[in-house]
Amino acid sequence: MNLEKQILKMAQAARAASYEMALLTTHEKNVALKAIARALVRNQEYLIKENFKDLKTAQTAGYSMALVDRLRLNPKRIQAMADSLSETAGLKDPVGEVLETIKRPNGLVIKKVRVPLGVVGIIYESRPNVTSDCAALCLKSGNAAIFKGGKEAVHSNKAIFKILKAVLTKTKIPLEALQLIESTDRQAVQELLKHDGLLDVIVPRGGEELIRFVAEYSKIPVIKHFKGICHVYVSKNADLGMAHAISMNAKVQKPGVCNAMETLLVDKAVARKFLPSMIADLQNKGCEVRGDEQTRAIVTKGVNKTVEEDWRTEYLGLILSVKVVDGLKEAIDHINTYSSHHSDSIVTKNKKEAQRFLDEVDSACVYVNASTRFTDGYEFGFGSEVGISTDKLHVRGPMALDGLTSYKYKIYGNGQIRQ
Repeated sequence: MNLEKQILKMAQAARAASYEMALLTTHEKNVALKAIARALVRNQEYLIKENFKDLKTAQTAGYSMALVDRLRLNPKRIQAMADSLSETAGLKDPVGEVLETIKRPNGLVIKKVRVPLGVVGIIYESRPNVTSDCAALCLKSGNAAIFKGGKEAVHSNKAIFKILKAVLTKTKIPLEALQLIESTDRQAVQELLKHDGLLDVIVPRGGEELIRFVAEYSKIPVIKHFKGICHVYVSKNADLGMAHAISMNAKVQKPGVCNAMETLLVDKAVARKFLPSMIADLQNKGCEVRGDEQTRAIVTKGVNKTVEEDWRTEYLGLILSVKVVDGLKEAIDHINTYSSHHSDSIVTKNKKEAQRFLDEVDSACVYVNASTRFTDGYEFGFGSEVGISTDKLHVRGPMALDGLTSYKYKIYGNGQIRQ
């Protein structure tokens, strides 16, 4: 069967399965999730063996250390995948929740009820844990899903799906509810994006190039999870010890992720006191620092010059741009100009200043006195996430169970006719 016919058949099967998924009970879904969790741990030797094939290919191809690390599976990470499935089972089932009840003067009762989206296409790169996390979320929210992983993790994804499918045969979940496109041909993505009558939404998760490609070619609505150009602004009213700790965590704790800080903004009133030790500690962690003219006037050695493109760049590594700003307004203006509207933070002891930052910064997640690294479904108490949406329609920020649902109106009457 050629690729075009194969993906059409998968999409048709997913659509049929989606109607069954919407009727599953919470118990039936949770039984499946817990069984998959146990199966992943039980088959960890097999998963690690298959994952080694991807690691070997990645190293031969000269992939970055950060990418190789994202690919790697070991017992600890497999246990984390299993724990995520178990935690998802423990979350409240959103399907069937009555969001609002309206009683009309004519006696009609209108209920706004949460329902699954239907069929979700998930296109992603690199990390094998995305496969199990997203499968868990789609299953719990009553959706069917078609997965297209990257070539980097092809053996790992196949192995995870083999285990998953074996479990589903013993549950109430229809086998076609969760499907994996095994082809590494990019044409497979384009074929999937054609089926707007069968898929309800596409969620791309990966690099900017992938997301722009999907957004350009898709006939299906796309919920974009764009790059994370995240900022920390150190106010003149900041506790500088706190600012130091937050900035270090936001940049170096895990630099290769979308919620890591890429630009540090420092108020000119505290720049001379704050920047020398801050930059020195960043450099001691292996971080390249790029600074504007004022930053390099304060720290005269070891700081490279920024160019305009730096403010718009998601480094996903140990590189940081630093800018000295003249107050809160300039900081907010800079963020709203260059941010990807993902996650931005202010460090300040001034409540009015904090509130203004919260109100005026146009990002999905806006923090006061905390690291941007908390933008994560698990950290928000949502369980795992499909990704961090930088869109404004339907869902924004961590896209978890609620984000994988829509709603319908159920109207109860007793013979009413419209006059």
